[in-house]
Amino acid sequence: MRIENSFIPVRGVGETTERRLWENGITHWDEFDGSVVGSTLSDRIETFIEEGWTHLERGDVSVFADALPASSRWRCYENVSDETCFLDIETTGLSAATNDVTTVSLHRGGETKTFVKGCDLTSRRLERELDDSALLVTFNGQRFDVPFLETCFEVDIDVPHVDLMYPCKKLGLDGGLKAIERDLGIDRDMPDISGRDAVRLWHEYERGDDGALETLVEYNRADTANLEPLMEIVANRLHEDVFEAARAGD
Repeated sequence: MRIENSFIPVRGVGETTERRLWENGITHWDEFDGSVVGSTLSDRIETFIEEGWTHLERGDVSVFADALPASSRWRCYENVSDETCFLDIETTGLSAATNDVTTVSLHRGGETKTFVKGCDLTSRRLERELDDSALLVTFNGQRFDVPFLETCFEVDIDVPHVDLMYPCKKLGLDGGLKAIERDLGIDRDMPDISGRDAVRLWHEYERGDDGALETLVEYNRADTANLEPLMEIVANRLHEDVFEAARAGD
């Protein structure tokens, strides 16, 4: 699904109205026919479509992400998949007020970069990487990764954000990232380690064990790179459940 198939970002259009539009063959902005809805809503949708094309021509999906529920922001992905940044962090604990970010990995365009505390992990570097991204994808990042980075590095992360935890719940996929990966058959190239292990590895590195840092970085990179196939699977499944089902009249 692309943004152009979506009508729920319009004020006053919920999932029921959007589904009615799809069932009437209006599955794309170009096919919009105001006779299916009232005149006031029709005018609102036409204005939204006109302004929406302008945003998409600029590669800006922020207005749509802001208007969509967290569980529906996956709809933004297809339009900007090449400019999407998948992000995951490791920390020394759960509180941004008292703990530090140790590593940050970003995966975009088939390339994964990792920045390390005390080396190249800086506010400026983070801002530059995120400014180059049209969409941010995390798992539980809305409650954890993003607030942690904003607190520890005094950055304002305003990139449109898809937190995969919410669309996963919509599909009945509960639990942590690794449990969901196992359920979906997404493989890892290295043995699984826990968040507690990640803290231990960082402290071992601080005591002089460079191998511990290598393991931590590999773990962080695996978490990050695996967000891409998870995003693809989630988007495809929700497309079938939400869009194709409505087109078929199910």
